[in-house]
Amino acid sequence: MSNSKLTFGVNLNNREPLLAPSYSLFDLLDLSEAVEEANFDSVWVGDSLFSKPRHEPMMLMAAISQRTERVKLGTACLVTATRNPLYLALEWATLDQMSNGRTILGACMGNPEEGVQREYKALGLDFKRRASLFEEGLDVLRQLWTDGKVTFDGEFFQYDDVSFFSGTEMGPLQPVQVPPPIWVVSNPRLVAGKKEEDRVTQVISKAARRIARYGDGWMTCCRARHPEEFREQHAQIVEAVKELGRDPGDYRMSYQVTMNIADSREAANESIGEYISQYYPELSKAMDLGEWGPVGTPDDIAEWIQTFADAGVDYFICRFGALDQFGQVERFAKEVLPRFTS
Repeated sequence: MSNSKLTFGVNLNNREPLLAPSYSLFDLLDLSEAVEEANFDSVWVGDSLFSKPRHEPMMLMAAISQRTERVKLGTACLVTATRNPLYLALEWATLDQMSNGRTILGACMGNPEEGVQREYKALGLDFKRRASLFEEGLDVLRQLWTDGKVTFDGEFFQYDDVSFFSGTEMGPLQPVQVPPPIWVVSNPRLVAGKKEEDRVTQVISKAARRIARYGDGWMTCCRARHPEEFREQHAQIVEAVKELGRDPGDYRMSYQVTMNIADSREAANESIGEYISQYYPELSKAMDLGEWGPVGTPDDIAEWIQTFADAGVDYFICRFGALDQFGQVERFAKEVLPRFTS
């Protein structure tokens, strides 16, 4: 079982050092090196202000960039809608230079849970208008990273020929990649029990156009029992990309999957249940844990990956729902990864 188009990265779980007494921030940095040595393509970190506190992703990726040489550095995902796009553009350009052009911006507006709504309120932002805020911010980022300057007249941001250049430098401060790839997040069915299928269909259609216009890829998660849903949204994104005159082959279709590998399904289920209830206490109560991803033996994991690859996923971001991160990475690298990359 192999597919040369499939690529795999590892989410480093930057909340875990705050949950596990025996797992420190420096262990996480060590894990980034282990992931690179195991021939994964990338490492990823998450983002949350105070809803689900974790180590700040930008500073963490800067540190990881100095501990690694090859792996790409991504966010899964960064809530860009809550950040000033000028500062974010400058920070990301610096990070892209520090890593010699290895960054991938996984960008999101935040999920609908109460904790994220409280973050918006604390920052003085309108949660109900987050989609428009998100899109405007992405537009500003792409202009700055592509053209070195931005002129923009939107509802939330207005700029007149702004650039990171005073006239005395050699040129505008820009990233190595022009621009760094942006993978736009869309999880239209994140909260269990949502029955409004007509509304969900509208959300998917709008998200597809957003991904096509502002992104270079799509990132999703949390519907691990429904490959048909991925296939449906994938088809709409491809159509939206074609309507803009771009090549769908230039886009990555990624899935962040939470998994647990063990000698039996029973052992894996017990382990991931304990982990997710700590890591995502609010969402774990609202969602069926089976939607996070596959649990079980290496054969079980590989079967799930192949199913979603057949549905259109070409990039898997693997998050391991276990306190033993090193053991999970090692086991996946030895018993699952070669089936798809050898």
